[in-house]
Amino acid sequence: MHIILSVGCLGEMKHLNKQKKENKPILLSIGYSSCHWCHVMAHESFEDAETAQLMNQLFVNIKLDREEYPDIDHYYMDAVQAMTGSGGWPLNVFLTPERKAFYGGTYFPPKPLYGRASWKEVLQKVAHYFNENRDAVESQAHQLFTHLKNANQLPTLKNEQADEKIFHEKILEKILKNADTEEGGFGAAPKFPATFTIKLLLDYFQLYQNQDALNQACLTLDKMAYGGIYDQIRGGFARYSTDKYWKAPHFEKMLYDNALLIEVYSIAFSITKKNLYKIIVSETVEWIKAEMCNESGAFYSAIDADSEGQEGKFYTWDYAELKEILKEDFSKIENYYQIKKEGNWEHTNILWTTHSLFENTDPSTIQRVKKVLLNEREKRIKPFKDRKILLGWNALMIKALAQASLIFNNDEYLMLAEHALNYIQNTMKSDEHLYYHTCMENISKIPAYLDDLAFLADAYISLNQASGKANYIQQSAKIINYIIEKFQRRKR
Repeated sequence: MHIILSVGCLGEMKHLNKQKKENKPILLSIGYSSCHWCHVMAHESFEDAETAQLMNQLFVNIKLDREEYPDIDHYYMDAVQAMTGSGGWPLNVFLTPERKAFYGGTYFPPKPLYGRASWKEVLQKVAHYFNENRDAVESQAHQLFTHLKNANQLPTLKNEQADEKIFHEKILEKILKNADTEEGGFGAAPKFPATFTIKLLLDYFQLYQNQDALNQACLTLDKMAYGGIYDQIRGGFARYSTDKYWKAPHFEKMLYDNALLIEVYSIAFSITKKNLYKIIVSETVEWIKAEMCNESGAFYSAIDADSEGQEGKFYTWDYAELKEILKEDFSKIENYYQIKKEGNWEHTNILWTTHSLFENTDPSTIQRVKKVLLNEREKRIKPFKDRKILLGWNALMIKALAQASLIFNNDEYLMLAEHALNYIQNTMKSDEHLYYHTCMENISKIPAYLDDLAFLADAYISLNQASGKANYIQQSAKIINYIIEKFQRRKR
C-alpha cells in the first residue's frame, strides 16, 4: 500500500494525535479480508500513488480489520448509519482528532459515477469543511457522540411482564408480514440467510405447532438449498444473494454463516425428516473439513469472493467448458443446473436447480457430475482464504457440529467439534482474560469479547448434550460466572 500509515488498533491513535502541530482529521477505513468491495476500493484508490499522497496530505489514515475489532466496527457503523441511513463495507469514517465521527460512507469510486462523487472529491471536500468550519464540525461530532451514547443505554425493564404467548405471537406476526412467501427469505434483494429468524420460526413451531412458522422456515431453507447461494458442487453457503431468487450470490463464504446454517438445517431435519436437509448438512460439513480447518482442527474465518481479480470466477462455468468436461453427462444435467449457452449470469453460468428437478433427476448422475466438476474446479486458482481463527465463530461451529452429531447420530461431527475445542483450550486461553478473541499462526491476541464468551459457553452446553461429558457443563459455568463478574452492569 502507498498510504503512509496503516495500523490495526484505534487506541494507538492516542499517541499519534500527540502531534498536535498537524491537527489533521482522521480517516478510519474498516473492512475485512474477504470483502469484495474492500478489495475494489483498495485497488482503485488506496494503492493509487496520487490518491494515497492526497490521503497522507490531508488525513491521519488508519486501516482496521472489523473481525479483529468488532466493537470499534459496530460503534462507527452505528455512527455512519445515523448520519446517512445506510452502512456496509468498506466503512470509511472521518473523525475529529478526538475520534468523534463527523462524516462517513462506504464504497466511493475513483471517478464520479452514477451521481456519486469520486473518492478524491470526497477527501478534498471533507478536509476543506473540517478546516474552514472546525467549530461546527466539533459541535456536530459531539451531538452524534451523545446520540450514540444514549442509544446504547439499556432500557429499564418494567416489573410487570406481558403474557408470553401474546408477545411471541406479535413477533411471529411481524416476521411473517415481511416474509417472501413465494421465494423464501424476508424482505427484498439482496437477501441474507437470516438464520436467527429461521431458527426462531422453527422454535416457534416446536413450542406452538404453528404451521405457518414451519412453512416459511422450510420454504426459505429449500430455496437456498436449490439456489446459487449454495455451492452445488462442494457445499457451503455464500454470504448473501444479490437477487430475490437466491440464484446469484455474493460469492464470499463466511464461517459464522455456515455454522448457523448447519444448525438450522439440522433442526429442520429433526422436525421434518426431509432428506434434502441431511444432504445439505453433510455436504457443508465436508466442505468445512476440506477447506476450513487448520492442521489442529480449528476453523478458518472466510474465503474471498474473488480470484484472479474477478468476483465468482472460481465458482462459475462456461457453457462450452461444461460440455467438454462432462461429455455424455452434459445433456443429462444441462437443464438440471439451468445452464445456458449465453450464460445465466454475466455471460457465464452459476449452478442452481429447482425442487422438481431435484426430485426427478437420478441422484447417482448428480453425484457423478459433482465429482467430475469438483476435480476440474480444484485445478483453478483458488480465492484467498482468511486463516484467522476467531473464538466466537469457532464456538458457533462447535455448537452446530455438536447439535448435528446428536440429531444425525454422527460421531464424526462430534469429533470435529472436540478437535476445534482442543485447539481453543491449548492456544487461545488467557490467564488474565480467560480467552483471547483471535489467533493467527498460533499467536493469540485481543481479549475475548462478550459474544465470544457467550457463544463458547453455549457451545460447551451443546457438547455436553452430545457427549454426556460432565466437565463441559463445568467449563460452561466457569465462563458464565466470568461473564457475570466482568460484564454485568451493576446498579448504582
